[in-house]
Formats: sequence, C-alpha cells, structure tokens
Amino acid sequence: MQESHPGQKAWEGFRCVLFDMDGVLYDSMPHHAIAWQKSMAQFGITMTAADAYATEGARGIDTIRQFFRQQKHQDISLDEAQKMYDVKTHIFHAMGDARIFPGVKELMQAITDDGLSVGVVTGSGQRPLIDKLLVDFGDYLVREHITSAYDVKRGKPYPDPYLQGMRKAGYADPRQAIVVENAPLGVRAGKAAEMFTVAINSGPLPDKALTDEGADVLYPSIEAFLADWPEVIGYRKVTCCLYI
Repeated sequence: MQESHPGQKAWEGFRCVLFDMDGVLYDSMPHHAIAWQKSMAQFGITMTAADAYATEGARGIDTIRQFFRQQKHQDISLDEAQKMYDVKTHIFHAMGDARIFPGVKELMQAITDDGLSVGVVTGSGQRPLIDKLLVDFGDYLVREHITSAYDVKRGKPYPDPYLQGMRKAGYADPRQAIVVENAPLGVRAGKAAEMFTVAINSGPLPDKALTDEGADVLYPSIEAFLADWPEVIGYRKVTCCLYI
C-alpha cells in the first residue's frame, strides 16, 4: 500500500452510484421511442426510433429545440418546446408502466450493503416518473438523491447533471461516484464529469456507440453488472490509496 505524501489528498474510494433512469432502471425506451415519433409528427418534425435512442439522456426540451432548429431552421422558446414535450409526455403515459429491469433492486441492495448511496440522474422532466422512483425504489433511494431536468440548466452530454447528482449525494470528488448509463450522451456526460462510467447496452445500439464515448466497462444487462459488482467494489479497495 502506497503511503501518502504532504499536500496530497487521499481518494477514499467509491461512495455513491448514480443511475440513469430510462433504459437502465426501467425497460421504457421502446415506449419513449414511439411517443417521440408520434408527438413530433404532430408538429411536422420527423424523428425516428434511432433518433430517440441516440438523443436519450438529454433534456426533452433541448432535444425538441435541436430537431426544430435542424428541420425548420428556426429557434423556438423554452415555453414552446415545453408545450411540445407535454404532448410527448401524454402519449408516453398513455402506454402504461414499463417494467423494472431484472436485477435492479438486487444491485441496489448490494450497493447499500457495501455502504454506498444510490442516486438517480435523469434528463426527464416528467414529475410522475420522478415520483414513481420513490415508490419503486424507496428502500434504497431518497428524493434528495434524485437529479432531474429541473436541477440543471445544461443537460447531458454536459457533465452538469452527474456533478449535481454527486453533490446531492454529499460528495465533492468525482472519483467517488460510479455512473450507470445506457445512452451515448449519458456515457459522455459521465466521462466529462470524470467519473467511473459503466455502460449497460439494453437497447438496439451497437456496443461501439457506448465504448466510443469512453465507457470504462460495458455489460449487456444489469444482471451481468450485478454478477461483477464484487469485482467493481474490489477496484475501490485496490485503488483507494491513489492521490491527487
């Protein structure tokens, strides 16, 4: 074990795990893809299922403004984008609840058993979905540890959401946080925040779409990550004496 030196601050290891919501906790992306296509068509905007997956993780209003700018060659206000997002939200909720991915609760239990806290960092601005997190994961998650579109001005792929999630969990060193993501923009945000980033490829994107964004490790499912959790937490024990 390395000894510390004067003026150096010891890294105390992983302290929190920050989960994305859609596509990581819930198998909800197929519903979101349909809702995006149907809602945007009402406003003359073409959006494919591939577009929905590629832009996942960003704030919905930012995605709408981006597509409007690209296809209509004009900017719209946040209020106008919010009205369009409300249509998408209505269509999504009419499709019913998405299932929780197998292994999610077991992984959260393992995380808390090892003394780490659980947080959720989502680009969603849908309050019913945020409230549902506490119903489904209330044994592991508190409201104060949920970061949503309402908490940041810049969403993913900027690092702001994950840095805010880390601060909400009570930590200041990004190396103390693990990010769990399924979207390229989310992986990019986690790496921009200088956090250890786990990619879960739960959708139709090629693995390369996630690894090219810098994911530290990639798994095909939460269950596969759960099986490797002891090794991940072992990484903390081996490297706990690195210094900055």
